[in-house]
Amino acid sequence: MNGTSAEDGVRQAPSMQPPTQLEWKFSQVFGERMVGEEVQEVDIISAIEFDKSGDHLATGDRGGRVVLFERIDARNDRSRKDLESQDSSLSRHPEFRYQTEFQSHEPEFDYLKSFEIEEKINKIRWCQTANGSLFLLSTNDKTIKYWKVQEKKVKRISAMNIDASHAAGNGSGASSSTSSPGLCLPNGCSGRTFNYLSNDLCIPPGGFPSLRLPVVTSQETSLVSRCQRIYAHAHDYHINSISNNSDGETFISADDLRINLWNLEISNQSFNIVDMKPANMEDLTEVITSAEFHPTHCNMLAYSSSKGSIRLIDLRQSALCDSYSKLFEEHEASGSRSFFTEIIASISDIKFGKDGRHILSRDYMTLKLWDINMDSGPVATFQVHEHLRPKLCDLYENDSIFDKFECCFSGDGLRVATGSYSNLFCVFGCLSGSNEATTLEASKNPMRQQAQNPTRPSRCLSSLTRAVRRGAEIQGVDANGNSLDFTTKLLHLAWHPTKNSIACAAANSLLLLVKAVGFSDTTDKAQRSGEGRSFV
Repeated sequence: MNGTSAEDGVRQAPSMQPPTQLEWKFSQVFGERMVGEEVQEVDIISAIEFDKSGDHLATGDRGGRVVLFERIDARNDRSRKDLESQDSSLSRHPEFRYQTEFQSHEPEFDYLKSFEIEEKINKIRWCQTANGSLFLLSTNDKTIKYWKVQEKKVKRISAMNIDASHAAGNGSGASSSTSSPGLCLPNGCSGRTFNYLSNDLCIPPGGFPSLRLPVVTSQETSLVSRCQRIYAHAHDYHINSISNNSDGETFISADDLRINLWNLEISNQSFNIVDMKPANMEDLTEVITSAEFHPTHCNMLAYSSSKGSIRLIDLRQSALCDSYSKLFEEHEASGSRSFFTEIIASISDIKFGKDGRHILSRDYMTLKLWDINMDSGPVATFQVHEHLRPKLCDLYENDSIFDKFECCFSGDGLRVATGSYSNLFCVFGCLSGSNEATTLEASKNPMRQQAQNPTRPSRCLSSLTRAVRRGAEIQGVDANGNSLDFTTKLLHLAWHPTKNSIACAAANSLLLLVKAVGFSDTTDKAQRSGEGRSFV
């Protein structure tokens, strides 16, 4: 909030060139299904989230499970020769492997209100790590859980005098960790064993040839997941968002009408900071659709509504933030309203940029970029589903018009991405003068659906406060020339925080796409730090 105006930011920008348009390639897939294989409903991915370091990736599914993946190319156990052969670690794209999974939520039944609570994971958020343990929040429609995932070493004991076969018969507790009877030690043990655990213990003639002391032969490591806290009974409506605060101590949870503030250490108490519920429910005109904390200011958060507006609030103003600091909305042109206007204007997701200066919002038709210092309108509008406008009646009939697509910033803030139908998603460049607008497919050949982008003049904030981009419009057909498949929708995706790598969910499959070889991952220091950045 305490920064220069939009015009001041633009004055520094003329010398900065937009980054080169990226080429993308397939990297990895987890949960790949065979041709003709039917997808089980419980296996469909419903949430994706990278941690801040980019070394861990979490997914949640409709079956209430959370699956964790760890990055393997950044591990410290590689030799110097391996590192030198790869030129540098900066040139490598992230590679992940399966780490562990656990059942986060189970189906429940609310007997008081007489309805079933699904186990589906709505959101996952990583928390700060401590002592090598991973911490994360996961939520379904009603209950938030705080999980700790840590490594535990399992020791195995062997090289004992006890004969495993005899020990088992005599009920010895050491039988589960014994070695074979014929094990020889370096001090000349003959390997003979004696039944000295029987009731009439016999000492062999001459005594024992040697004393075989127990030794630890291995220390296997296993991951253990444990639910630390459960935050329940605070929401009357379905939870649609959770977001960590930058202070590392608190987080918010949002449902259709309320936003609650929690302390991670206290699970039986929360504070209601936003309440949109009217005295008479017949007067209800809008609901909360998404909420997120500012990345650096612990007192600021933003939430979006079904009317297409975004409210920025300051927790320092009052305990109950019914009033807002700023309101961001774009008014429809007069005479353009229709039955579908409010439905397609509803914002399904918002994200803050890393610098906290910009907010990205996704509604059904477009992706919009907002500057928190300029509430007159979005600084850029990217058309995603404009080609579907003639089909809104059909989309309303099959409920596709209510699909909630997510959006994300790239780690450097120079690009944005969002999903569409037929497992397609779009990537746009944000900087002034950038013509990057790419349509990709979540498959092993992501570039086959790329449309040709028309040349368009670059626009700067000093001359135009709003710019409309139409370069990556999906032309109503998929990569094979067929009509868009509205049953295969790419709702969830996440951009790696430091690399040009995107994780996206195609039904039960998790795909990772990375920049193709030959395209530099490094950008100008001014672009990385945000100095002189001008968005269109």
